[in-house]
Amino acid sequence: MNAFVLAGGQSTRMGRDKALLTMNGQPLVEHMLELLRGLDLRPRICGSRPDLHPDATTAGGPGVPNYLARFAEVVPDNFAQCGPLGGMEAALAVSDSELNLFVPVDAPGTPSGFLRWMMDRAETSHAVATIPRCGDRPQPLCAIYSRRLLEGLRGSLAAGECKVMTAIEGAAAALGEAVDAFDVEAIAATGPAGWPLEAPAAWFRNVNTPTDYAGLVGAGKR
Repeated sequence: MNAFVLAGGQSTRMGRDKALLTMNGQPLVEHMLELLRGLDLRPRICGSRPDLHPDATTAGGPGVPNYLARFAEVVPDNFAQCGPLGGMEAALAVSDSELNLFVPVDAPGTPSGFLRWMMDRAETSHAVATIPRCGDRPQPLCAIYSRRLLEGLRGSLAAGECKVMTAIEGAAAALGEAVDAFDVEAIAATGPAGWPLEAPAAWFRNVNTPTDYAGLVGAGKR
């Protein structure tokens, strides 16, 4: 299984680059990459973010490179300004695995035990899309997608449709496949091994605004 961190957002509400906000002295993008590496995956970064590529440089004086990034290979979007769906399409286009795990760059509460469980579920079900649902809301940016969805997603983007769930459900329907959307709270109540005890809602909480980030820092996680 391949893995990707979605980091191509504009960070408009935050007012600065979310990927480089720090938690425990570590940029969020690095935190999420390490989370995936802990699952024995070799993650890449989705988004037109050449500054996050390990070879990214800027001039640090005459002839002196200044290495600003040291994170992971970056997969640039094929469809510009299309949000996370553009990153997913680009990732599936370069992937050499049937199943592909995606996580957003700004969800540092995502537990590794839950991701491992979701990987096992997807490998067992062979569903084209394995999407957690929390509080009756799908979480399509923390999900597993099959490469078989690629053409359908590409068609949605070409038609100007950038909503992730709409595009995923349409691509799955075109293949005659069902989306495996499961209720995290219901499964958590059964106590799966490796799952943390805190409420699942915290796992998918995004750091979208300065207030969100202040809450993260205030919780002692910076």
